[in-house]
Amino acid sequence: MPSLLTFTTDTLLVRPWADDVVDRLGFDPRSPYVEQFWLGILGPSTTWLLRRVAAGFDTAPDGFELPLGETARALGLGDGLGRNAPILRSVNRMIQFGMALATGEGELAVRRHLPPLARRHVDRLPPHLQEEHHRWQEAELRTTEEDQRRRCRQLALSLVELGEDPEAVEQQLLRWRYHPRLAHEAATWAARQVEKKS
Repeated sequence: MPSLLTFTTDTLLVRPWADDVVDRLGFDPRSPYVEQFWLGILGPSTTWLLRRVAAGFDTAPDGFELPLGETARALGLGDGLGRNAPILRSVNRMIQFGMALATGEGELAVRRHLPPLARRHVDRLPPHLQEEHHRWQEAELRTTEEDQRRRCRQLALSLVELGEDPEAVEQQLLRWRYHPRLAHEAATWAARQVEKKS
C-alpha cells in the first residue's frame, strides 16, 4: 500500500488531472450522481473537498493554491495539519480512490470529473442504492442508444438529401462505425423521409 501523503507546507498546489475519457463521461463532483452514489464510498469530508476543488477550477482552470488550514476549517475538519489531521485523511482518500494523484512535493493533480462507480464500489452500496444505480445504468444505456439512433438518422438524411442512394448511405454510416443494424435502419428511414417530401 502506498505511503500516506503528508504536508510540509500549509498550502497545496492543485492542478487539474486531465483524462479525456473520464472528463467526457464522468460527473462533476457537485452533481446528483456523486451525491447519491459516490458520497457513501468516499465519505462526506472527501466529497466536500472534491466539490471545493471543483469550485476552485471554475475560477482558476489551470490550477490554484489550496490553503489547507482555511479549507479544513471551512469543511468543519478543525485546524490541525499533522499526520492524523482529518484534512490529510480526506486528501489521502481522494488519492486512494483514484480521484487525485500526488505529482510532487506539495502538489496534487485532481480530477475535474468523477468516473461512474466500478462494480466493486457498487457492491459496497446499501441494497436500495445498488438497485437505484442499476436503474440509472439502464436509463443511461437507453439514452445513449436513442442519441446514437438520432445522430445516425440525421447523418443519413443529410446524405440522402445530397443525392446518395440508401445503399451508399448505409456503407458510409458503416465506415463511420455505426452498428450495421442501426446503419441499415437509418438509411432506410432517411430514404422514406425524402420520398415523402417529393
